[in-house]
Amino acid sequence: MNRRELAAVVAKDTCITKSLADKAVESVLAAIRRSAKRGVQLVGFGSFTVVKRRARDGRNPQTGAAFTVKACNVIKFRPGTEFKKLVN
Repeated sequence: MNRRELAAVVAKDTCITKSLADKAVESVLAAIRRSAKRGVQLVGFGSFTVVKRRARDGRNPQTGAAFTVKACNVIKFRPGTEFKKLVN
């Protein structure tokens, strides 16, 4: 499912226009993006946290040349218990 399909489902479920649903979905996603550094927890769905990845050695698979992968921050998603139950 992509963002437009999600907006179409929201429009159908809430009896609003697709353009309003698209704006609502985009607003929610923007709020998650803005709050990602502090962490986002959506009870029943899951949580987004920032994890520091340390620098490490890597290797180019084509040439075999070694290089260092720089340290960086990455977003980690951990699904909530109810969400896990739906998938399993």
